[in-house]
Amino acid sequence: MPSYLSPGVYVEEVESGSRPIEGVGTSVAAFVGFAEKGPLNEPTLVTNWSQFVSTFGDFVEGTYLASAVYGFFANGGGIAYVVRIGDAPASSDATEDGAGGSTAETASVAQGQLGPYRVQALPGVTGEISVEVAEPEGENPPQDAFKLLVKRDGNVEETYPAVTTRRGKDNIVTQVRERSALIAISEAARGTAALAKAGERPAAQTVVLTPPPERAPGQPPAPQRTLATDDYVGDADQRTGFGGLEAVDDITMLAVPDLMSAYERGAIDLSTVLAVQQGMISHCELMGDRIAILDPPPGMSPQQIKSWRVEAAGFDSKYAALYYPWIKVFDPSVGRNTFVPPSGHIAGVWARNDDARGVHKAPANEVIRGAVALQTQITKGEHDLLNPIGVNCVRAFPGRGIRVWGARTLSSDPAWRYLNVRRLFNYLEESILNGTQWVVFEPNDDALWARIRRTISAFLVSEWRKGALFGLTPDEAFYVKCDRETNPAESIDAGQVVCEVGVAPVKPAEFVIFRLAQLSGGTGAVDE
Repeated sequence: MPSYLSPGVYVEEVESGSRPIEGVGTSVAAFVGFAEKGPLNEPTLVTNWSQFVSTFGDFVEGTYLASAVYGFFANGGGIAYVVRIGDAPASSDATEDGAGGSTAETASVAQGQLGPYRVQALPGVTGEISVEVAEPEGENPPQDAFKLLVKRDGNVEETYPAVTTRRGKDNIVTQVRERSALIAISEAARGTAALAKAGERPAAQTVVLTPPPERAPGQPPAPQRTLATDDYVGDADQRTGFGGLEAVDDITMLAVPDLMSAYERGAIDLSTVLAVQQGMISHCELMGDRIAILDPPPGMSPQQIKSWRVEAAGFDSKYAALYYPWIKVFDPSVGRNTFVPPSGHIAGVWARNDDARGVHKAPANEVIRGAVALQTQITKGEHDLLNPIGVNCVRAFPGRGIRVWGARTLSSDPAWRYLNVRRLFNYLEESILNGTQWVVFEPNDDALWARIRRTISAFLVSEWRKGALFGLTPDEAFYVKCDRETNPAESIDAGQVVCEVGVAPVKPAEFVIFRLAQLSGGTGAVDE
């Protein structure tokens, strides 16, 4: 508290009674898939197509990540995180130049699989490199310890007497990263977490690192093994797959377009597709601030999609949306139009809709930029079958282009049927959460409760004026309750402040009905 000891004029800064809440972003997408180059299992921010090309490469035939990201930016998207998954460790993708950029791909570098680990020769290393797992040195070594020998042309060059799969300073990945001048080793997405948890060691074996077969530029890398659910889902602790996206709070939508490219080339089966999509939904439900945009399998008729949706993909979640059918776009990698999953373009439509109208407006009746045709032309009757089960259809209308013609989640709960309602609540929750951090550790009394009410009410009034809330007056649109009733003595003693907020969201005019009646002659004439 200032002291006034001599006569004079004093100027002081004081805080206002309330602090404004700023709305959070709603248009940040995350994409998981295959790319020509770039960091593996590392969420990388890109804000335009040029950044994506410089980091992850151009279009690659047989994959859909590049097409999805291109469609996202073309349709109005502005910010995206990209997670590249694949079969090679991150260090095999490229060598880094002085500026930190990728200078050359090392797809021809010798590599191999050592149990659940991927091993490769470092750039510039010559000769035949082999890696051997043997019994550890010393008396009474730990049960999970083993010795790792690195040989070049049959001669032992590096020895690791006692390494383990458990996390810590003796971990095999940590030791090789710190000491080896010949090889790099990384954990595979599948099975490593379980192996480390159990403390098991790889079986005794010798692996000779061999270079993969050469592939033409622009061709997709051939998978070294059958992909599994964990390659996509990943692990939050290891920051792999879209599990690594848990550390990125800004994301509001998630798409995995290359799930279908792996299915098309036989790297995964349909059950794995469903498992990965369930993992996407679980991730979004866990985070509570993002929506999964699901792609259907390619080439299915409307009747097959209905059967697949009801019998196989029986998802019931307010954090997921499914779009059908695939769309045809121009693919520069092959120089012709080709069909791609719609998720990337749909994410761009969401972003454009949010920017132009607001997150409260259903992202439907919007043109998909770049789409020239549909894989399946849907009739009105077929749409009648798909809309009630939560399949958002993309339809072509003469003279009006190809448009998104559905805005439903996969939830069976009527309260969360519409996509814009779920996304509006995500927006309101995140905005209020971020805008009220100043409340923590403030004196828990009536003055604080009044400031909370003023702060949240001012924010909701602003949203009501934008048309996000239903009602002729603010009192009809929302209420904010934070007083002695919501904060009894027990809550105050427990250090809690409880504030109840209720809002009435606007819902889309999904079915527009005009009732026309024929009037008899002379009836209804207006007297002048």
